[in-house]
Amino acid sequence: MVNIDQRLARPNAEIAFADTGGEGPAVVFVHGAGMDHTMFDTQVKALTAGGYRVVTWDLRGHGESLLAPGARFAAADALDDLAALLRECEIDRAVLVGHSLGGNLAQAFVRTHGKRAAGLIVLDSTWNTGPLSGFERFALRLAAPSLAMIPARTLPGLMARASAVTPSAIARTEAIFARMPKRIFLDVWRATVSFVEPDPDYRCPVPLALVRGARDRTGNIATAMPRWAQAEGITEHVIPDAGHILTWDAPEATSRTLLRILDQWDLGNPAPERGE
Repeated sequence: MVNIDQRLARPNAEIAFADTGGEGPAVVFVHGAGMDHTMFDTQVKALTAGGYRVVTWDLRGHGESLLAPGARFAAADALDDLAALLRECEIDRAVLVGHSLGGNLAQAFVRTHGKRAAGLIVLDSTWNTGPLSGFERFALRLAAPSLAMIPARTLPGLMARASAVTPSAIARTEAIFARMPKRIFLDVWRATVSFVEPDPDYRCPVPLALVRGARDRTGNIATAMPRWAQAEGITEHVIPDAGHILTWDAPEATSRTLLRILDQWDLGNPAPERGE
């Protein structure tokens, strides 16, 4: 497990993070809603061994990062936290690897801070600017109210079974979801939805890769990510036998895919060592 032993003071929050340092290209992981940095443990190890400088952190109110009493999770605050984290680590440009909510946040960061991104890898996340059908708009509006009706004691298990497919990944996901109070989880969910702003003419200004678990059935991801790949003119990477939490369902396959993508981008890694 990666030890995130550094702290960054932020308004109404304290962000826990780790930075492996080194001279390799910087890669920053951004985890999904209700999760924390541990979802990337296998990938952090693989990329570090491959010569990359890796930064991993917990979003405010998640894992070891604190949210001040009474403060609410908001998308704008999370975006500002990511910008502050790059400044704290003195990283001018980084490849952002975002999962689910982290993918939405990374997309929004690239759109507003494009010069700070060397590339964007999105894992099992909704396309922020993609067109939505009438049904998708309806489902998006209904998501948070529907979750609010589910009893707090059953919500973690329900969400875990919808997110992961292997027994071990389901158990780990339920345990980590259970640590977050329901009221914060609902705020995080609302923040996720707030990132969706259809703008069909927008195209990503930096190298982009899309990675999805073949058995991801959450939201519209299974249909939106292929449409997104087609619109951007890129090939979608689909991980077999993985659901929404692909980093735990298929950790080694996900790591190999990330390394292949980063290698193809030729980011100037000085001394790559591949352990496939």
